[in-house]
Amino acid sequence: MRTYVAKGAEAEALKVGSQWFVMDASNQVLGRLATKAARILIGKDKASFTPYLDSGDHLVIINADKIRMTGNKVDQRFITRTAAIPAD
Repeated sequence: MRTYVAKGAEAEALKVGSQWFVMDASNQVLGRLATKAARILIGKDKASFTPYLDSGDHLVIINADKIRMTGNKVDQRFITRTAAIPAD
């Protein structure tokens, strides 16, 4: 089965009509919320999704300070070091 991809004037017509969404982040797991937010911003859940067009919607996330992290993410330190000389 082939995938339909809109082209030309039809594709430009799909770009019109962005919606606004509000997500409440209180007591939500960080990774799952990020996945949902990315799908909305890309527009992947729309029937008119076209990979090369900006068909995503607008998103506002409220209560971001009440987000929940699982495991030891809060206690772990993220230190990244890079060498100045490239490896052989």
